[in-house]
Amino acid sequence: NDPVRKDDSKTKCRDTKTNRAVAIKVNRNHPDTLQQAKLEIFILEQLRRLDPDAANIVKWNGFFHDGERVCLNFEILDQCLWDYIRDRKNQGLPISEVRPILHQLTNALSHLGSVGIVHADLKSRNIMVVNRHESPIKVKLIDFGLACPASAVMPGDRVGTVGYSAPEVMLGIPYNEAADMWSLGLVAVELGTGVPLYPGRNYYDVLKFIIQTQGQPPDQVLDSGVYTEDYFIEDNYNQQRWTFKTDKQFQCETGYKSLETRYMKLTGTSNSCENLKKKKKSLPIFKAEQRTPYHHISPSIRPKTPC
Repeated sequence: NDPVRKDDSKTKCRDTKTNRAVAIKVNRNHPDTLQQAKLEIFILEQLRRLDPDAANIVKWNGFFHDGERVCLNFEILDQCLWDYIRDRKNQGLPISEVRPILHQLTNALSHLGSVGIVHADLKSRNIMVVNRHESPIKVKLIDFGLACPASAVMPGDRVGTVGYSAPEVMLGIPYNEAADMWSLGLVAVELGTGVPLYPGRNYYDVLKFIIQTQGQPPDQVLDSGVYTEDYFIEDNYNQQRWTFKTDKQFQCETGYKSLETRYMKLTGTSNSCENLKKKKKSLPIFKAEQRTPYHHISPSIRPKTPC
């Protein structure tokens, strides 16, 4: 269940041929949605080269048409990680659960990379627990509606959910599989703390949160961004040529008033998840001590190669 995307619905059904319960994703009858469904089917066909259990991805059973609507048939899974975390009252998961979940997700991304696919919308809502009552916990990656071959990404392409997007996606720089690793890092924090690290709804806010936490992207990276000038001002007389726009400047240009939506406010990334959970408690704003260099975070946004 994904409340962000309104172009599809998911429902539990019974396959009359096998008498098994399945999950059906119904794409509504709209030209853009139907085209997106065709692209998703193309990706799912590529993923059939992988063993879904070994690769920690949802098993796809094919598709059918219901009138003008395209319906995708998947194995039924238990609960998304978003709900799994909320059932723990947003206190975060113990490291004994976090470690195997992250191991399985890195395995899933490794398998996607082996066939050249970028998921492009990795978040806790798109990760399913196979059976919440089984131990050790097993998870699978779902929803390939925005996935694409890494070779097909074009400058300016923007996909995914704002709060989980990598900086190169927000800036319009051609991205690759490393963008999924950025999103996985944010999922890791959410697993450990119980809350999202960058819960913004606007690219400006999320970029501001990232810069305050991890530092500003190097000028060489910003030079490559299709949307860099939307958020930064260039000054060739400064040592750092690009300066992030203030809240007031951005509001004057766009009419958007920046919002502080974070549960935790960091000025560095040195604290462990266990320390974050201890400090979070009733979700106050807090600051860490050290700043982590920006280039340590996402390989795809280092100055050497923007794509």
